[in-house]
Amino acid sequence: MADFVFNAAKGRVAELYHRVRVGDPATSSLLMVALAATGIESDAVLRDKTTLDAVLAGTTDEATNAGYARKVLASSDLNDVLPDLANDAMPLDIPDQTFTSVQAAGGPWAKIILCYRPATGSPDTAVIPLTAHDFSLTPDGTTVVVQIDASGFYRAV
Repeated sequence: MADFVFNAAKGRVAELYHRVRVGDPATSSLLMVALAATGIESDAVLRDKTTLDAVLAGTTDEATNAGYARKVLASSDLNDVLPDLANDAMPLDIPDQTFTSVQAAGGPWAKIILCYRPATGSPDTAVIPLTAHDFSLTPDGTTVVVQIDASGFYRAV
């Protein structure tokens, strides 16, 4: 398993991130979703899923631990989209996310995925998965901090 960009988001991650950042539409956001380790499908299967609903429709499930809830990242949580001209790249980052007192009941986690939600209240059938990141964790009641990568959750070169 490794980090990857979902096929449906290839070539679109920076655009969708930018749309959230500038509020187009005003209630668009990024979602951080934890995937349970039990039953998780292979990266080859997951990368072909085109909606969050499809990701969760197979044997892959969202984490159900007490203390866990999807994280919503709005415009004010994101940095401006600026290319790294020195390295000929487009890096995107998100702030570290904290889950307080994540309980063991519900089982271990395998991945964190970041998704684009077009508007508050959009169903999972309208949410586009962008990136997936390995995140092996067995919750034990303590606080969990998710830091995707010091260089950003996405980097186009």
